[in-house]
Amino acid sequence: MKGAGLSDAPRHDYRTLMRSAGILPNRLPAWLARVGARTQFGRMPRLAPLPNRGILAIAGADRVPFLQGLVSNDVAKVAPGSAVWAALLTAQGKWLADFFVFADGARLLLDCERLQAPMLAGRLLRYRLRADVTIARASEELSVYAAWGGVPQIPPGVIAAPDPRLAEAGWRLVSPVPLAADATFEEWDLHRLALGLPDGSRDLEPERTLLLEAGFNELSGVSWSKGCFMGQELTARTRYRGLIKRRLVPVGVAGPLPLPETPVFGGGAPRGSMRSGRADLGLASLRLDALSERLLCGDAELTPRLLAWMRLPA
Repeated sequence: MKGAGLSDAPRHDYRTLMRSAGILPNRLPAWLARVGARTQFGRMPRLAPLPNRGILAIAGADRVPFLQGLVSNDVAKVAPGSAVWAALLTAQGKWLADFFVFADGARLLLDCERLQAPMLAGRLLRYRLRADVTIARASEELSVYAAWGGVPQIPPGVIAAPDPRLAEAGWRLVSPVPLAADATFEEWDLHRLALGLPDGSRDLEPERTLLLEAGFNELSGVSWSKGCFMGQELTARTRYRGLIKRRLVPVGVAGPLPLPETPVFGGGAPRGSMRSGRADLGLASLRLDALSERLLCGDAELTPRLLAWMRLPA
């Protein structure tokens, strides 16, 4: 089957395109200022498939309040053209999984790590009780793509929204048909690493990582106003007491790329561990008091890259 790529979609003027993304044309200047878009409409963005992502479909009359009481972000804000990034935590506030939540008619779609989809579905089912909710795996029905470098044209039937973490991250697309990609997963991965964005269990440790260690506060992955969610108490305490001692940090890599979980040393002492990486970019979990030290990991030297969006404790 030929991919129904962005180039195959019917061409629209910018007002039609913005309406399809849930953005009112009369608010376009403010929206452009907010996301910092620098590209012209009609310029084609890069489009890459994300084969490591899967989809869970949550339907039923209680789907929004059901998720609202469990996950870290405000699911009530999900609408056509507007997704949220959220996490499911343990009762002790430790990370289990994160995902993007999209609106799709009478159901919510969770763009999650494919290998975590069975675990995530099982965890959610555990809390269903009497709620009018169904949870189904839809990874064979729907595929996930990322677009960046411009505003994509959205083919009919494709669900799309700006990546809610950073404007530079581009867009997320969920499609029932193959799209004609012009970039690879590896190119997307380099773009992600350059922005310092975590990628599920490649960067976070189940039942160990705290949300604020992984940038969820700055990346709009947690709501402090929506009310209770699983693990909220510890997450809020960590924020208000400034208890973070380590952080997921973008790093430059000089030398052979270390394998994930390779220990990082500074001054001869353990300072953290390598997480995901590609070429000369990576993410590492590091002690905050070691960021100014010379950091060695395997046969490579790591240099922390503190990006503009990051807010580290004083």
